[in-house]
Amino acid sequence: MSKPDNAALSLAGVLEVLESLWPEAGAEEWDAPGLVVGDPESPVTSIHLMVDVTPESVEEALEQGADLIIAHHPLLLKGVTTVAESTYKGHIIATLIRAGCALVTAHTNADAVPTGTSARLAELLELRHHEPITAGVTPGHGLGRVGTLAEPRSLYEVAVALGELLPHTAVGPVVSGDPEALITTVSLCAGAGDSLIAHPTVTASDVYITSDLRHHVASEAREQAQLLGGPALITISHFSAEWLWLSQAASELEARVSIPIVVSDLNTDPWTFQVQRVGDE
Repeated sequence: MSKPDNAALSLAGVLEVLESLWPEAGAEEWDAPGLVVGDPESPVTSIHLMVDVTPESVEEALEQGADLIIAHHPLLLKGVTTVAESTYKGHIIATLIRAGCALVTAHTNADAVPTGTSARLAELLELRHHEPITAGVTPGHGLGRVGTLAEPRSLYEVAVALGELLPHTAVGPVVSGDPEALITTVSLCAGAGDSLIAHPTVTASDVYITSDLRHHVASEAREQAQLLGGPALITISHFSAEWLWLSQAASELEARVSIPIVVSDLNTDPWTFQVQRVGDE
């Protein structure tokens, strides 16, 4: 796909490019990708990529001259009954409209493509021959990824490698399993992937890496693994796992449009610090 003339590219033109990269038909039924705010006929001169649409990340984008924000997480995933500026969502929408800045979301439709969020994490972990855990209709598309390490590594080493790959947040990788267990097959899902924890591909892996694992989900999976075998678990920051994809998204866009693109490095993880008990004296 050749680059269109930057001066002639409207928001509608950018939306066509985004559709070619992350088709909305690939989104989960419950999802809400696509244009949230903006006039399709308005010109686009600067694009800002981010994971979360927060007042701080929007302020950063506007200060840097963005007239289009592409966010991974939808601002309006769940229905709202008001966009009053006394609500943070209403405040953000009003701020964007006043600034003439459009907002587009690429969520599970960007997860499911062969260069999506999970694939990016798999590439950075150097997984070989990785493929979706749940295959989509289009070959190579689907949720999650499963592949093999070039050489077996201990569970502890895999967790350390993750910690070095991910941007720093208050809580790093949290692990359930024997730190000395050898890991060859890795399944993963960037973002919240507890819905895949009982998938046969996951249960046949040596470790499953995802975010937002809840107590009962993790506990039951580990108890089942104790009985019949199953993967160790590593839960990682949701924000961090998906932030890694932004540079991939920027590269794909830069190959198709002649518009300046900025990747936000603002940490929008909701957790700000943790406290560890040192012990009784």
